[in-house]
Amino acid sequence: MASGTLTSGEYIKHHLTNLTFGKNPQTGEWGLAHTAQEAADMGFWAIHVDTMFWSILLGGLFVFFFARSASRATAGTPSGFQNFVEWIVDFIDESVRDSFSGKNALIAPLALTVFVWIFLMNAMDLVPVDLIPWLAGMVGIHFQKVVPTTDPNATFGMAIGVFILMLYYSLKIKGVGGFAAELTLHPFEAKNIFIKIIFIPINFFLEFVSLIAKPISHSLRLFGNMYAGEMIFILIALMYNAGIILGVFGGGLQFVWAVFHILIITLQAFIFMTLTVVYMDMAHQEH
Repeated sequence: MASGTLTSGEYIKHHLTNLTFGKNPQTGEWGLAHTAQEAADMGFWAIHVDTMFWSILLGGLFVFFFARSASRATAGTPSGFQNFVEWIVDFIDESVRDSFSGKNALIAPLALTVFVWIFLMNAMDLVPVDLIPWLAGMVGIHFQKVVPTTDPNATFGMAIGVFILMLYYSLKIKGVGGFAAELTLHPFEAKNIFIKIIFIPINFFLEFVSLIAKPISHSLRLFGNMYAGEMIFILIALMYNAGIILGVFGGGLQFVWAVFHILIITLQAFIFMTLTVVYMDMAHQEH
């Protein structure tokens, strides 16, 4: 696509635009956006179809292959894929034991799902940036972002889901009174009742900001790292149309960045999973 009629700026903008379905504010009709400006004009209620498609597809593949491995597990010599699945499960189980001090059978499966799902979505960044958009263009699809975690809608959705679970277990385990006390009686404490009352709004402000910051930082950390990585791949792809020397250099640079990026996509999945477990542990702690 870089070699077509698009300028470098248009090429970058095209690759960073989601396939968006929504209501066109000018015509009042619902449909797919044909330009980046149309996608932006559709506003908050628009749906990023490519993000939904790839995230659901990858989540389905994860469930299918792991369930298939579990159903075919044997006590004898395991297959290579079964060994791989057992290694991941053991790794996640050990990580949960190190970070989670409560008792909840949901946490380990949650951590496994978060880690593998995010890793698969991140790994789509290793697909050549022009390949899938080019294939999509052949069937009339204008835009195609294949890395769901470069879309803040996806990362915020996952982070908010974890946040809701955190609030649920905080209220379930600590009760409404205990959770309210956690938000209003720390970090500043006093034995004098009048001073304690004065501290309540200050404590609530500090704790509320800290509480709200959790899903925001949780989502933006993943989004920021993956968006930056995708941007670098796009910029490297521009070198292929800048002459043979820069094209060869760009090919080598892309290989080096892809190898390094394997570490990034794994690390970001692990960090998101670890923070999820830590937040669940905080929700289960009673002070």
